[in-house]
Amino acid sequence: MEDYLEVISELIELKGYATPLDISNYMNVSPPSVTKMLRRLDEDKYIDYTKYQGLKLTPLGESIASEIRQKHSDLLEFFEILGIDNSTANQDVEGMEHHLNPKTTKQLRKFILFLKSKPHLLSEFRKFGF
Repeated sequence: MEDYLEVISELIELKGYATPLDISNYMNVSPPSVTKMLRRLDEDKYIDYTKYQGLKLTPLGESIASEIRQKHSDLLEFFEILGIDNSTANQDVEGMEHHLNPKTTKQLRKFILFLKSKPHLLSEFRKFGF
């Protein structure tokens, strides 16, 4: 469910809209699977979906998508600080973002901000060849 909300949010940001076919192509999922999930998301009030007319995120759906995208971004930034290449970081982040407790995410964000405010610490860390 969260993956779909995240993808819908990204597509709307990129194109201004999201269609079931866009979602199917983006996620490499069959169109009938997308339609089934869209109906579920609509029933649960995460999206407004009318077949053949498109879809949009509800405020609840936007909130969850935003939260997931922020977790994704925070994890990527943290892995970048650790010196993990972008490809590996993206693979690792996919899925992790859905299992982090909001308290963990908050502390991770604080830690990233702390490290960024202390460039000498980052420099020292990087001297170890990580």
